[in-house]
Amino acid sequence: MTDGLFVTLTLLAALGSGLIAGVFFAFSTFVMAAFARLPAATGAVAMRSVNRTVLNPLFLSVFGGTALLSAVLAVLSVVSWPDHGGGWSLAAGVSYVAGSFVLTAVVHVPRNEALGRIDPDSGEAAAFWARYVPVWTAWNHVRTLASLAACALFVVALVTR
Repeated sequence: MTDGLFVTLTLLAALGSGLIAGVFFAFSTFVMAAFARLPAATGAVAMRSVNRTVLNPLFLSVFGGTALLSAVLAVLSVVSWPDHGGGWSLAAGVSYVAGSFVLTAVVHVPRNEALGRIDPDSGEAAAFWARYVPVWTAWNHVRTLASLAACALFVVALVTR
């Protein structure tokens, strides 16, 4: 791979992971807290709306594209070790793919789907919502930190090459 292409891909991965970290940070620091202050039915309906709205081409392109770039850069770092930031690129790729993309698929998507199946006006929804918010938010803190770490590690890979 040419140096220019590697730099471009790494820069795009850094920007993407930083942008996604910002989205997750917003949810961790004020969106979920705002939803938690609402009555359970209203908070659940608001979150369900977010869960439907987030499935748009722009967000999914950044979220999924960054995962793809991160995976490619992690593989390239192993193949071309010690060139191209070696360990930094590998650590960044693993951090984003595992801590953001896979965690979303394993933890957040199933919880969001379960929330979507519950009648928001039922007693079951109020109990589910009371458990949903703290668990969803705690794991979102992990996604935030993993995405931010990936951003920082991609930057280090660029600077130390």
